[in-house]
Amino acid sequence: MRALTWHGKRDVRVETVPDPVIQDPTDVIVRITSTGLCGSDLHLYEVLGPFLEPGDILGHEPMGVVEETGAEVTAVKAGDRVVIPFNVSCGTCWMCGQGLHSQCETTQNRDRNTGGSLFGYTKLYGQVPGGQAEYLRVPFGNTLPVKVPDGPPDERFVYLSDVLPTAWQAVHYAAVPPGGSLLVLGLGPIGDMACRIARHLGVETVIGVDRVPERLRRAEDRGVRVLGMDEHGKDLGDTVRGLTGGRGADAVIDAVGMEAHGAPAAKLAHQVVGMLPGAVAEKLMSRAGVDRLAALYTAIDAVRRGGTISLSGVYGGMADPLPMLTLFDKQVQLRMGQANVHRWVGDILPLLTDEDPLGVESFATHTLPLEDAPKAYKTFQDKGDGMVKTLFRPGAV
Repeated sequence: MRALTWHGKRDVRVETVPDPVIQDPTDVIVRITSTGLCGSDLHLYEVLGPFLEPGDILGHEPMGVVEETGAEVTAVKAGDRVVIPFNVSCGTCWMCGQGLHSQCETTQNRDRNTGGSLFGYTKLYGQVPGGQAEYLRVPFGNTLPVKVPDGPPDERFVYLSDVLPTAWQAVHYAAVPPGGSLLVLGLGPIGDMACRIARHLGVETVIGVDRVPERLRRAEDRGVRVLGMDEHGKDLGDTVRGLTGGRGADAVIDAVGMEAHGAPAAKLAHQVVGMLPGAVAEKLMSRAGVDRLAALYTAIDAVRRGGTISLSGVYGGMADPLPMLTLFDKQVQLRMGQANVHRWVGDILPLLTDEDPLGVESFATHTLPLEDAPKAYKTFQDKGDGMVKTLFRPGAV
């Protein structure tokens, strides 16, 4: 099969690799029909190379059709259409029972002291082959795949894999009070969708911040008050206070994470680590990694006293002024952590209707063959060509 593989910093390639096979009786093999490019994939492209090996298959936002099932799979059958959550979660352990699928006790990576495994996301999270490929082996076939109806286009459902539950959780964790205000930092896919969800759920004042004009326009077109970072950056906190009765936003979603602009020392550290041999770089990142915390500092400044900060942007440092890796991974309040996909599917599915209140069918700015993935990674990293959300079509030409 063809798959997008990692080979080094800013070096991803579509190659022919062995097809996945059934390994356990509860596995299913899914033929991927659509698979997304996520902002978290850029962390692998740019920063987290020490935790990857050449040939690792990337991607964690797939959906497709079941091709084959293991002997003990009864919940889905060949021909069923399914979305695959990015959490590799069993659905039956204590953590999954609490709605904490990202902390699944069956797939926790205890040797790394990290949470449940993720598709296509480094040795830190299980080094599980990802979904930017023609086929994907999916474990826990009776509990992990989300079965969806035939008929509507993939765009109706594919974002259940990550974008929708991540944005939904970010808004839920923000806990905006009735009549309150929400500031969203970063209008990439997650921030954009978080604004849409907040508006849909009745948040009266939603303020979105970014530095890319196309992203600002997308949010503004859906009723969000937008602020350009280049224009308001130094005075952003004062600007937000001016829009919120002098107090600041009731809640802030940081949808940017560790690759925020600013913090030149941290940026230099990322670049230096990227030039070191793999084993040395991994040890350094594990013990002395630092994040660019500009977005978090902005959130702290702009939120009102007694407000809430919800972190959906990924952090990974161990030597930050705050121990961000531990806080993020264990989902300690503020509120933060990898989205627990299955926790939110029941809330979101009823919205994926013909009325399309969240605009999912037109959410992608680019739909490309998988063969074009390397160019798309570069364009997305450069924030070029108006790219906000890209879907790949494996097998398309």
